[in-house]
Amino acid sequence: MRKDKLYFLTFISISVIFLIIASFGVKYFIKVSANQLIEIQLESSKREANEISKLAQYWTIEDIDKLKIVNSIQKAIENTQNEASFICLFDWSGKQVCHPDITKVGLKVNSDQSLIKSLNEEDSSDKLYDLLINQRKQNDSIANAEIVSEIVYISPVKGSDLIVAAQVNLSKISTQVRKLKTSFYTIFALMGGLIILSSFFAVRIIGSYYEKQLEQKNTSLESELLNLSKLNTDLIAYQQKVVKNTEEESVESTVESSKESGKKRILTYIRNELIPVPINNISYIYTENTITYIVCFDGKKSTSNDSLDDILMNMDTSLFFRANRQFIISITAIAKIIKYGNSQLKILIRDADVEIIISKNKAAEFRQWLNI
Repeated sequence: MRKDKLYFLTFISISVIFLIIASFGVKYFIKVSANQLIEIQLESSKREANEISKLAQYWTIEDIDKLKIVNSIQKAIENTQNEASFICLFDWSGKQVCHPDITKVGLKVNSDQSLIKSLNEEDSSDKLYDLLINQRKQNDSIANAEIVSEIVYISPVKGSDLIVAAQVNLSKISTQVRKLKTSFYTIFALMGGLIILSSFFAVRIIGSYYEKQLEQKNTSLESELLNLSKLNTDLIAYQQKVVKNTEEESVESTVESSKESGKKRILTYIRNELIPVPINNISYIYTENTITYIVCFDGKKSTSNDSLDDILMNMDTSLFFRANRQFIISITAIAKIIKYGNSQLKILIRDADVEIIISKNKAAEFRQWLNI
C-alpha cells in the first residue's frame, strides 16, 4: 500500500471516528446547556410572579380597589411579551384580566396543566428541554405571526380571585436554543478540524520516524545477509579446497602433512574397547558432564579421556575450529551457517541433528578461520 493512500485512509478514519463521537456528544452538551438556560428563565419567571402576587396581596389587604390593582399590573407588564418570559393575570373563571398583549385581555387562559405539574417537580431540570421543545412542535401549526407561549407557573393572590401566572415565550426560547446549537456546532467543527489535522500530521510524523527506523533495520539486515551469504560461500570454497587437496595428495605427502600439522588419528573408547579414529573421519567433538565424545561422519560415537583443549592441540587447526566451550567442529562437517540472535551464528552439522552456537565475540574469529 502506498504511503499517500495510507495517510488518506488514516485521515478518513480519524474524521469518521470524530464525527461519530461528536454526533452524540454535541446533542448531550446542547441538551444540558439548553436545560440550564431554560431553568434560569423559569426561575426568573417564578420569582417575578411571586413578587407581583405578594404586591397584589398587599394592595388587597390595604383595601385598594381591584380595578386599580389590575390597571397597575397591566401598566407594569405591558409590551413584555417579546421577552423569553413574561407575567399575566387571570381570575378564577380563567379569564385573563392582565396581559402584555392588550388584545388578549378578556380571553380564556389556554394552559397545559400536565406541563405545569411536570415543571413543578424536583427533577424538572432534566425535563425542561424535552417538554418545552415538544410543546413548541405541537404548536407549529399556529400562524408564524402569532407568538406561542405557555403558562409554566401560577401564584394565587391571597384574599382575592386573582392568579398571577408566569409564561414562557416558546418562540423566543426556541430561537435561543437554535443560537446555542449553532454556537456548539461551530465550536465542534473548529475543534474537530484542529483535532483531525493535528492527528493527521502527528501520524505522518510518527509514521515517517518509524519508516526511517525500519529502513535502517532493513539496511542493517541486508548487510548481515550479504555477510552471511559471503560466509557460506567462503565455507563451500574452503570445503572444496580441502576435498581437492585430499584427493590430489599422495599417501606420503598426507603422512608428512599429518606429522607437521598434528596427529593422524585419535585413540577413543567404546565401552572398554580401545578404538583408533582417523581425524579425517571426525565430524565434531563435544563434551557433556565432563565426558568428551567424538562423533564421526557415519554417526558412530566414542569417548576420550582427553579434554577439548588437549585434543585441539594435536589437530590441524585449519580443519578444526573450537566453536565454544562445548564443541570442536570440522570444516567439512558444516552444512550451513545462519544468523542467530544479536550478531551470533548458528552452525548446522551435516547428517546430524546438532545446532552449534558461536557467540558474538567468537564470530569474528570464525570468519577469519574460514578465510584461511
